[in-house]
Amino acid sequence: MTNLSATIDAYGELKAQIDALTKKQKAMKAHLDDLAPGVYEGDRFALTVSPTTTDRLDMEAVREKLSHQFIAAHTVTTEGTRLTVKAVPQAVAA
Repeated sequence: MTNLSATIDAYGELKAQIDALTKKQKAMKAHLDDLAPGVYEGDRFALTVSPTTTDRLDMEAVREKLSHQFIAAHTVTTEGTRLTVKAVPQAVAA
């Protein structure tokens, strides 16, 4: 296994762990979302529950009302790299 191969495998393992933890965190958050506002304490951590509101711009509605030229003139394009990782099926010995 090359260094690149080991790095890719380590990256994939880390992503899988993060994905599993994120799923677990979302499930716990869904359970905790029902708490009334206030401060709650565990043995090692304190949780503060605060009501919030969030405003989101409805981009579909905005695009319907603004011209293509206006949108193009105010669109910022950034370049980056996307990494997609997936498990490779293990080769079956012949």
